[in-house]
Amino acid sequence: MCGAWDIPDDEVEPHLAGCRRALMVGWEALSSGASALDAVESAVRVMEDDPAFDSGVGSVLNRNGLVELDAALMDGATLRSGAVAAVRGVRNPVTLARRVLDSEAVLLVGQGAEHFADAVGIERCANEDLVVPRERMRWEELRHREAYRTPDAFQRPPGEIAGQRGIVWGGSDRETAYAASLHSEHPPLRCDQPGDTVGAVALDRYGNLAVATSTGGTPFKLPGRVGDTPLIGAGLYADVQTGGCASTGWGESIIKVLLAKTATDLLGAGHAPADAARMAIERLEQRVYGLGGVILLDVRGRIGFAFNTPRMAYAYCIEGRESVTGV
Repeated sequence: MCGAWDIPDDEVEPHLAGCRRALMVGWEALSSGASALDAVESAVRVMEDDPAFDSGVGSVLNRNGLVELDAALMDGATLRSGAVAAVRGVRNPVTLARRVLDSEAVLLVGQGAEHFADAVGIERCANEDLVVPRERMRWEELRHREAYRTPDAFQRPPGEIAGQRGIVWGGSDRETAYAASLHSEHPPLRCDQPGDTVGAVALDRYGNLAVATSTGGTPFKLPGRVGDTPLIGAGLYADVQTGGCASTGWGESIIKVLLAKTATDLLGAGHAPADAARMAIERLEQRVYGLGGVILLDVRGRIGFAFNTPRMAYAYCIEGRESVTGV
């Protein structure tokens, strides 16, 4: 999964190609006997190293022109998790989060996370090593825009709807479907800035599930702002009794409905992954006027996804079937 937002036409193929590369690396890890936790970390590292995405290299800049990163992993067998937030100078924050998972902590933030990175030997980098021209230009534009702020949810002019497609949903057991946007008293939604949280969910040969997420956040965000990505239950959740989920989209609204836990609870209630994904996004849209997407994997290896943004790049593979990519 590579971000739920209004991916521009000229960026669609780089997003799909990046998803395919991450899928290939994760699948090869699983095929060689690696754990689900190792597979999702490897897949997310590929996307952090890809400048097409808002994670690692290519991340958006905060109001001070700095890259601050969030990442997390969760092990579905033990419910152990590790996360970092608002961390600077780390090229692969998902690997730092993995080291946190193996420590006594669950979440480390800011300078504390950076000191921990130094203590465990995580390679550091300069801020400029993570900045690409696209995001420097975006930052220059936004800092000259009067009264720019990052709102709780995006707004779109009257008469337009998010993505023109409503909720897009599908999975390994059904064709992709399009559902009309739910009735709301709010004006229609908008999503025209990057929200490229990247995520991966995996089920290994031993029956364990794991999930990982990583992001640079939202453009021109307040320094220290943290969204859903590193928060267990909001940005990610994994439990071998239900399933695994990675979320992406507008973090402030995702946090309010604990989107990843909502989706996996629906799996636990007996819903198929595609239906659970759709129902979770319906709740996000109905309850808090939110925008986002999820990718779900249940304990039987069935996959579901849903999003109500204009686009969300995704890729998945099931043993014995051809891989699937979409946007």
